[in-house]
Amino acid sequence: MQLEKVIAYHKALADPTRIRLLILLAEGELNGLTLAERLSLTPATITHHAAKLREADLINERREKNTIYFSLNEPFLRDGASAAAELIFRRNGQTGEDKQDMNAEQRELENRQNAEAEHKYRSSVLRNFFDKEGRLKSIPAQHKKKLVVLEHLAEKLEPGRHYPEKEINAFLQQFHPDYATLRREFIMHQYLFREKEVYERNPVEMWPRWSQLS
Repeated sequence: MQLEKVIAYHKALADPTRIRLLILLAEGELNGLTLAERLSLTPATITHHAAKLREADLINERREKNTIYFSLNEPFLRDGASAAAELIFRRNGQTGEDKQDMNAEQRELENRQNAEAEHKYRSSVLRNFFDKEGRLKSIPAQHKKKLVVLEHLAEKLEPGRHYPEKEINAFLQQFHPDYATLRREFIMHQYLFREKEVYERNPVEMWPRWSQLS
């Protein structure tokens, strides 16, 4: 297991709520509402912690209509538990994974190049899909481009503010007449959390990472 994955594994576990969530999932697959009730937390909090665990590949997720179910990624959980020790005590001989390691200067250069490429791609998508007045010409069909557009719009919403559905509709209609589709895409891709027709912007950490898509 690569060093970055070992770090991500232990970061994801460094929270008591996420440990409790994994303990419950050891009993079997559960949906977000059930987890929220059993842990006495809000659905939004469960969604936040589940996103952290999913990013570290500790849990699996599947959607059934409007309900999301979570389950343990048992093989990765077990492998990750011993990966740190193996990494620390391995011999000096290089493995295939070792060859991917770079020194700090090389890693910094690569990160800078990636950031520049992501900025150019994002700028190009926004330039192609928004007119001079900032209105959306069309909703992209390609998944990656759609996420760039949704992220751009989500950034305009205030974090921590509760929006009634009528207000969210009016906000989206500023950019495109098909506000219902945009609203649905926001929920589906976890830019927004909805409870009883009231919407709230999810933490940025929960947003999908379009830059990781090919």
